[in-house]
Amino acid sequence: MNKETDLEIMATTGRPHHDLGLPNADVSIMKARLAADIIEILNRRGLKGAAACEATGLDTADLSRVRNADLKRFTVDKLTTVANNLGRHVELNITNADRAA
Repeated sequence: MNKETDLEIMATTGRPHHDLGLPNADVSIMKARLAADIIEILNRRGLKGAAACEATGLDTADLSRVRNADLKRFTVDKLTTVANNLGRHVELNITNADRAA
């Protein structure tokens, strides 16, 4: 088989979670963006271990889950609270479904 013929090219909406047909795509992307911001803040401030736990309000296991993008146990609300604990203000932007596509 030719490797070039095995590839499928498809148009993207710019929203990979939706393009892949993942369930709860909007929630997944919100959680991923919040976690990425939390990780970036912790890294920028050099916070690790107990200091990171104190700043975020998370225990060690949950902090590890966020750092490893294992977000199944977290709600958007919980991650928003963590971001708030780090001094972030989180805003939600809602658009019509036909405009988002």
